[in-house]
Amino acid sequence: MNDKVYQQMKASSDAKKKQFALLLDPDKVNLDNIDALINQAVNAKVDYIFYGGSLLTSDTIDASLKMIKERCDIPVVLFPGSPTQVNKHADALFFLSLISGRNPELLIGHHVLSAPIIKQIGLESIPTGYILIDGGKITSVSYISNTTPIPANKADIAGCTAMAGEMLGMKVMYMDAGSGAEQPIPQKTISAVKKGASTCPVVVGGGIRSKEQAIAAAEAGADIVVAGNAIEKDPNLLDEICNAIHSMN
Repeated sequence: MNDKVYQQMKASSDAKKKQFALLLDPDKVNLDNIDALINQAVNAKVDYIFYGGSLLTSDTIDASLKMIKERCDIPVVLFPGSPTQVNKHADALFFLSLISGRNPELLIGHHVLSAPIIKQIGLESIPTGYILIDGGKITSVSYISNTTPIPANKADIAGCTAMAGEMLGMKVMYMDAGSGAEQPIPQKTISAVKKGASTCPVVVGGGIRSKEQAIAAAEAGADIVVAGNAIEKDPNLLDEICNAIHSMN
């Protein structure tokens, strides 16, 4: 398997170049409006499209991924909530291990089920330490995963969790407050994770609703800032946040 997408993330992180990812939820992607969304993403120079969610209630993954790949060259990275979201039309997949929780299915169980499928279709797999941080309310990901997020003010726990993940061989750290989080992840907690796993690109999402919050996350150590839910509600934020992140480079 190749590692083209990971190498792009790693090279940008090593160069201290900040990047932006648009997160699309399969259940919220409207096939009728996807052209306009992808055109906007291309014009804003979005670095990645992350695709996936905690719960899947519709069968649109195959069709929407095909449409996205036909319309742009932006790397599409699966952000799967379960093995059912593995799809050959993406460019890569975050092979997520929920290291902030203690649910064995999300530490190794789902991985055993999905590994042979990923290998068979030749999808780039990025070993990723997934760290849930409390964003002020119970989110779908914490409920579905049956795990307790790390308290937002416990930067030391988050940092040591990332450190352990790096020692276990994970190549990316993905910090998430969850879709619809009331507050974004505090800067101190982001900085602790970046310091704990200094060789890993750090991805931060959840609760980011403004360019100021996006910049704060990047300044604290996020290499890739993610927004999705807020952009679904206000598409104009896509240009605003993406431009703010790129202006830091």
